[in-house]
This record gives sequence, structure tokens and C-alpha cells, in this order.
Amino acid sequence: MTRISTQLLEAAQALSRDAGRLKFAAPVTHVYNPLAYAWTGHQQYIERFGGARKEVIFLGMNPGPFGMAQTGVPFGEIAAVRDWLKIETAIARPNPEHPRRPVLGFQCARSEVSGQRLWKLFADRFGSPGKFFARHFVVNYCPLAFLEETGRNRTPDKLAPAEAAALAAVCDAHLRAVVEILQPQWIVGIGAFAMRRAVLAVEKLPVRVGQILHPSPASPAANRGWAEQAIRQLQAQKIWD
Repeated sequence: MTRISTQLLEAAQALSRDAGRLKFAAPVTHVYNPLAYAWTGHQQYIERFGGARKEVIFLGMNPGPFGMAQTGVPFGEIAAVRDWLKIETAIARPNPEHPRRPVLGFQCARSEVSGQRLWKLFADRFGSPGKFFARHFVVNYCPLAFLEETGRNRTPDKLAPAEAAALAAVCDAHLRAVVEILQPQWIVGIGAFAMRRAVLAVEKLPVRVGQILHPSPASPAANRGWAEQAIRQLQAQKIWD
């Protein structure tokens, strides 16, 4: 393990600890912190792929209920993590666990479309994880997943202002730490929320911020050839050639 991967692991542990201390009121009823109960998956991800400086950080919003919440890997759609990244490990369960959103780890039968689309783009373009991670890394801005009483996922942009501000202070500090460790040229926000948070968090650091369309199937635009649109956006910003 390299000094860089050790620093990333320490930063992730601090993020997990600090975010895990925050409190959230209704309509949030359950908060999942996969950097705690799914730490083994995240640890393997950093140890395998976070050992050197990167040129581009792709920044997501927060864990999806069928992605990172199950595997501990950002945008961690199970098939992509198991079959392409070659990560598979035992995952513990959050406490308390929402009865409608169980954490089954790599036994979860649901697929997170956003993660499926993102990692397929990288696999199709680069072939092997080694070639992708030689220049790139994927990080989530917020480590927590928020669930309502019905099991509905509540994204960080929908939190109460005071809750959002407390969360942002923790997540901004982590993002700055990641930038200082990996020294990228670019942060690419996957969606508008991640881009806006990156602009605010790293305004005093020597890194540029770009954006691509979020691959969520909830976005009508993303359902019309998301990968092709993302590639065009990256090329237009001169992040990819």
C-alpha cells in the first residue's frame, strides 16, 4: 500500500466518523453510512485503485441504495464492482436498517442504473480498470444515504438548510483533502449538485471543475444515449480527447 492510498483511507475514515455524528430529522428516518458497515469494500477500492496521483476526479453526489450502499464503492453497481473492478467482500449491515431497503451486499439482486452506466462507459473506453485508474478516480461528495419512512431515497440537496450546511462542512473538508492528496487537474461533477459543491469546496485550490450529465434514469436526458452525451461533454471541456 502506498502513502497516497494510506492518506485516502485516513481521509475516508475521518469523513465516516464526522458525517456519522450528524443528526437528521424527518422526513429522514434512516441514515446509511457505507464507509462504516461496508468499509471492507471501500478499503479494497482505495487500496487497489487509489495508490497514485490522478489527473481527473469524477465526483458523485452520495451513495445510491443499490450501489455504494451495498458494496462500499462509489457508484458501486454490483456486477460492475464484482466483474470489472474484481472487488467482492463480505458486507455488514447498517443499524438501524430500513425494512424496505435491506443491505444484502453482493447478494443484492437490484441493479443501480447510474453505476451500471458510469462504469460501462469507463470499461468500454479504457478496457481495463488499470488503464482507467491510471489517470482517473471516482469519489462521492457525501458518504451518507438518506431514507424516508416509505423507503424512498432522499438526496442531500433535499435536506433542511441547517442539516445541509453541517453536512457540507464535513464533505467540503474531505473533498479538499482528496484534492491535496491526489493533486488532480480536474474535478468532474457527475450532475449539477456535485459540480456546484466542488466549485465551493475547492475555490482556493489549483484545480479546475467541470461537469457531465448525471446518468440517473430519473433524468429524461440521461435515457437518450447518456454515454455519448458524457463523452461529448468531456471532449468539449478538453478533459478527454
